[in-house]
Amino acid sequence: MNYVELTEKIRHFTESSVKKSRYEHSVRVAQMCARICRYYGIDADKGYLAGIGHDMCKDFPEEKLIELASKDGCPIIEIEKEKPSLLHGRAAAVMMKESFLIEDEEILEAVAYHTSGKRGMCDLTKALFIADKIEPGRPQATPKYIEDKFKLSLNGMLYSVLKENYDYLTKKGYEVFPGTEELLKDYCE
Repeated sequence: MNYVELTEKIRHFTESSVKKSRYEHSVRVAQMCARICRYYGIDADKGYLAGIGHDMCKDFPEEKLIELASKDGCPIIEIEKEKPSLLHGRAAAVMMKESFLIEDEEILEAVAYHTSGKRGMCDLTKALFIADKIEPGRPQATPKYIEDKFKLSLNGMLYSVLKENYDYLTKKGYEVFPGTEELLKDYCE
């Protein structure tokens, strides 16, 4: 796979498909994901590619998100029906497979589950999930905050970010993605 050429195609598509602030977020996520990948011995080219494309469908209309996500063979669960924007990762994974001919299961998994995570996720999925939550544009992501995260193991970093995200959502009274509590238990040890 020619990552340079493919990444550029996905970068261009993302830039033309989302609002400017989301594109800038995608660039920061790609950079952070590649950094996490290099640090933990994961393929950084895959990390950058997954990061630059993870939100490529985020600004699509709800009907299009549902149409694309329904092609991945997984059921659309109640929380996704109520808030179809949660399907943007699954939709992006389908688009990467169909329109950009990506067959790498790690990239597709990482993009599909960057919002919710999943039990048994590969290391690339962990890296993208984390990068999306700690990229420097996030309010809490000071240099010290990021530096402290890199003192942890990959699973420790994932647990820390999952816990922060869970605490934030529950404190605000938002519905938490089903399975998040199980994920927290998985990575607590």
